[in-house]
Amino acid sequence: MPEEIIEPELPIIDPHHHLWDLRPIIPAFPEPRHDFLEAISGAAYYTFDALQADTKGGSAEGHNIIGTVFMECGAFYNPAYGDADKVVGEVEFVNGVAAQGASGLYGTYRPCATIIGHADLARGDAARSTLERLQQAAPERFKGIRHAAAWDANADVLGPPFHAPEGLYESDAFRKGFRHLGQMGLTFDAWVLEPQLPDVIALARAFPDQPIILDHCGTPLNIASYRGTLPEYFERWQKNIRDLGTCENVSVKLGGLAMAFCGMPEEGPAKGCGSEMLAAMWKPYIDTCIEAFGADRAMFESNYPVDRWGADYDTLWNAFKRLSQGSSDSEKRSLFAATAAETYGIASLLPPD
Repeated sequence: MPEEIIEPELPIIDPHHHLWDLRPIIPAFPEPRHDFLEAISGAAYYTFDALQADTKGGSAEGHNIIGTVFMECGAFYNPAYGDADKVVGEVEFVNGVAAQGASGLYGTYRPCATIIGHADLARGDAARSTLERLQQAAPERFKGIRHAAAWDANADVLGPPFHAPEGLYESDAFRKGFRHLGQMGLTFDAWVLEPQLPDVIALARAFPDQPIILDHCGTPLNIASYRGTLPEYFERWQKNIRDLGTCENVSVKLGGLAMAFCGMPEEGPAKGCGSEMLAAMWKPYIDTCIEAFGADRAMFESNYPVDRWGADYDTLWNAFKRLSQGSSDSEKRSLFAATAAETYGIASLLPPD
């Protein structure tokens, strides 16, 4: 039975969701495919209509989602642009979706108000031309990139779609490309797995003026060879999060814990865990992140549709609201909207204090 929406008037900017149509490319994934497909809970197709159904943006039926940030996911690449620049196709597609929202058809709701694309920074200085093309594709909405570095020696941890090289953020070629982000005023989203958090710490310290956003609380692992080890590695994760929190150029996204990778819950998709149960499960991680970064550098995220593994959209945000019950009104404003708005340059979406 659907949960009643908690604090329905609280403005939310969802700073991390995807849009994709995986149906044409799923047959190209190496076997086995079932883990990835189950992890996204059948959401092989997730474009504007699906996003609208989850956010209920512009209506009074769900949470008060006032805007969203699109996060790159390798969708709708255009091979006609060449191998390096095919990523521009994704930004072009999402910019069209954003234009739908900007039309006013859905009231003041602004989906994809910011677009985070992808460029291969390991190309070094050659990545600059791709970044420039991404800017040209959506000059008002493109604000940065994500170049995921998630890697583990055990291939079963990530599954077939993810193949970042080991030590990506430490490589000279990557850092040559990375320095162009600061020159162009772009943000950087980092996705790594929990054992790789020192790589993000080192990157943040090497580039102290570059805004970096850590995705998914640093992705604690409870899958494959890591299954059942969350308590064993919690202190290591906690220490690294606290160290990263001392880097003032880094913010953190509070979410992703409902992914199959994190296994909170272990059984999905959405096996009926209510928001109270989810909040209790996530509390040690969310509390640590907020204490380390502060509300002005922390933001709740849906990571949809990937986090559909553990919760439907309304239940997910109810869990976040339960986790913020001890926060002040000012802190809630930051955690649910203002931090995302400031980080991604969409402060105009915020209602007056």
